[in-house]
Amino acid sequence: MTPRPRPHRCPYPVRRFLRAESGAGLVEYSLVILLFLVLLFGIIDFGRLGFAIVSANKANQIAARIAAVRDPVCPGVPTTNERGTTTSANFGTLCRAGTGICATRPELTCPGDASHPTAAEIFNAIRPLMPPNTGIEDIRFRYTHDPNLGFLGGPYIPMVTVEFAEVDFNFVVPLWGNATNITLPSMSVSLPGEDMKNGL
Repeated sequence: MTPRPRPHRCPYPVRRFLRAESGAGLVEYSLVILLFLVLLFGIIDFGRLGFAIVSANKANQIAARIAAVRDPVCPGVPTTNERGTTTSANFGTLCRAGTGICATRPELTCPGDASHPTAAEIFNAIRPLMPPNTGIEDIRFRYTHDPNLGFLGGPYIPMVTVEFAEVDFNFVVPLWGNATNITLPSMSVSLPGEDMKNGL
């Protein structure tokens, strides 16, 4: 019986290494799985971003509703509608019945302050809905005079606006370079103030 010829082997180890294909699949798999994971976490991040925007909108509505029925956060908001330029109007006359019946008030704006009970109540109510790095100072309150609300001698009823500005959202996967956060779009809700203490 004649011995079988041995297969020809490359005499040099470098040539054998260059011709070997046993690890090519592993390299291709590692490149594909890396791209897949980046896309997967990117989709999850943008889903989180959408959820954060919807939650912040809901928080804005809750904050405006609480602010409309509580004491004003900004100092200097009057409590009653004082007489305007029209001196012939009787107390109880609707402010919208004519020009100058009720005094015009300037717009007042202020950020949230933890020492104010209304701002603290609002922040505690909406904190679970906001991104983790949101502070009470990111909530801005605005009290605007509306000549169509209230009556002469009655409680002052401003338009109460609660606004979220410069609230950041943090991504898990960096978008570009070292950028891992973006600023959510500004959002605001306005409601007419209500005097819950006097039942008005």
